[in-house]
Amino acid sequence: MCQHQTQCPSADSADRESARLVAHHPEQGWSLLCNGVVLFEDTGELLPDGRTIAPHRPLAGQVMTAA
Repeated sequence: MCQHQTQCPSADSADRESARLVAHHPEQGWSLLCNGVVLFEDTGELLPDGRTIAPHRPLAGQVMTAA
């Protein structure tokens, strides 16, 4: 899918979020990467094959406590 040189990481790569932006819609809370991944502002992801990745980063203002 990606035509960039060097090629962006695939949707199955651990670093898939570092692919280039194709479309950015902050008013709607999502962005499309050239590898087909849709990133949501809550850090969730929708992969091209329909799998979802749950939000995985704390949102601003959340406090993390040690166990």
